[in-house]
Amino acid sequence: MERGILTQEYRHEPVMLGEVLESLRLKSGSVVCDCTLGGAGHSVKMAAQVGETGLLLGVDQDDMALEAAGARLDREVPGVPHQLLKGNFGDLDELLCSAEVPGVDGFLFDLGVSSPQLDIPGRGFSYNEDAPLDMRMDPGNNTLNAAEVINTYNEHDLARILRVYGEEKFASQIAREIVRRREQEPIETTGQFVEIIKAGIPAAARRHGGHPAKKSFQAIRIEVNHELDVLERGLDAATRWLNPGGRICVISYHSLEDRIVKNHFKEMSQGCTCPPEIPVCVCGNVPILKVITRKPLVAQPDEVERNPRARSAKIRVAQRL
Repeated sequence: MERGILTQEYRHEPVMLGEVLESLRLKSGSVVCDCTLGGAGHSVKMAAQVGETGLLLGVDQDDMALEAAGARLDREVPGVPHQLLKGNFGDLDELLCSAEVPGVDGFLFDLGVSSPQLDIPGRGFSYNEDAPLDMRMDPGNNTLNAAEVINTYNEHDLARILRVYGEEKFASQIAREIVRRREQEPIETTGQFVEIIKAGIPAAARRHGGHPAKKSFQAIRIEVNHELDVLERGLDAATRWLNPGGRICVISYHSLEDRIVKNHFKEMSQGCTCPPEIPVCVCGNVPILKVITRKPLVAQPDEVERNPRARSAKIRVAQRL
């Protein structure tokens, strides 16, 4: 890819852009951090809002995304300061320390795995392409890959991962089939894994509900990349770095992520937790965040029709007190 030229994959429409901008309430001079930079679809609009007196921080662990996003920001919002930080938002404390910023006025987490690098067949994320089983978002720093999970985890752990992370109804049957097949030969490709998943799901169930491998691929990807632990660490760090009045906006795409975000915001917005029979507070708990979205925002029907990625998107927002 030539510097300054975005591939078609990088031109995907940012999900719920209007809702994100309205929720963050950025203004000229704000410091905003896009924790999931990707192709900078949200970032170029946020950068335009903070202007030449503000600062955009963008986090991504993929060099290709950082290069494409940097070129796009230079071209579409010239003059707006930006720092692009290579890393995982689970390491937000270290990344923000390296950026030498005292605080941040807005954080965006877009948790959808739509980054173009995930569509490269050789990365092993797609159940539509036959490729080596990898699924690492950051191969340089992560030695655990999908093939190791599938070929070495015991049947009980495989079933748990598929059931909890993928919400797969037939988790036990698929785990049993994985163990049976790997006794015959190693499971090394996405094509093999898809066939195993199909064999573990009854034929009637395979005829509806989308691709039968979708949930299992999601589950293995989450395990390989420790995605839920990373999200919790990222939310904790963002809360610490948020300036008073600043906001965190999170777009999630499945119930596991949404539940973590909801629970974090709820926990951080709680005050005293003493039993009602105690007349004077002894716990000392004070709320840190105010929840802005009691119910998550969802995409409008016209956006869902235009951009299918928005169908399962939910936005939750909280503000630093």
